[in-house]
Amino acid sequence: MELSDPGIPESRQPYHAGFGTARDGGPELARLIASVKQFGTRSVARLIDQWRIAGHSLRGAGLVVGSLVDPDSLTNPHIRIHALEGRLFRRVIEDGVKRGGLSPSVCRGRDLYAAATNIPGRSEQEIRDVLRALGRTVPGSWRAEEKAAALAAWLVLAGEPSREPVRRRRAAKGAQSKQA
Repeated sequence: MELSDPGIPESRQPYHAGFGTARDGGPELARLIASVKQFGTRSVARLIDQWRIAGHSLRGAGLVVGSLVDPDSLTNPHIRIHALEGRLFRRVIEDGVKRGGLSPSVCRGRDLYAAATNIPGRSEQEIRDVLRALGRTVPGSWRAEEKAAALAAWLVLAGEPSREPVRRRRAAKGAQSKQA
């Protein structure tokens, strides 16, 4: 699924002006961000429609991300650029999913297995075993990002995820158990 307009190559990395340098704020950056929002939201809507037309009943969407950090908190300018782009594309997907009448669930990749331990009757090892077995049923390689996507989908189907990122829910649960 394309989130940036192929007709506007700079929209693939709208915050980049060149190798490792940030694009200045202003009309050009605003135009690129708007094009990503418009094109990406339509892409997500088309994908949801395609699945529904094919007869699938959709319950939600699991998004696996590398980070949930606030880009403004980062001091390295180049890393901040990537974080801004990550946040932009994640929000475009979340908005498209919501417009499609579904609930998005965002989870950092490194938190997936911890979140999965809330699946009733499944230990982390059992979950890893199921994913490994699932990988043997598909042609080609079964890479880490494919396992993560399958696990995110499983979490959506199990009803574990919510609109709130898993990392924040876990912190809140930890605070509640300390108070008890």
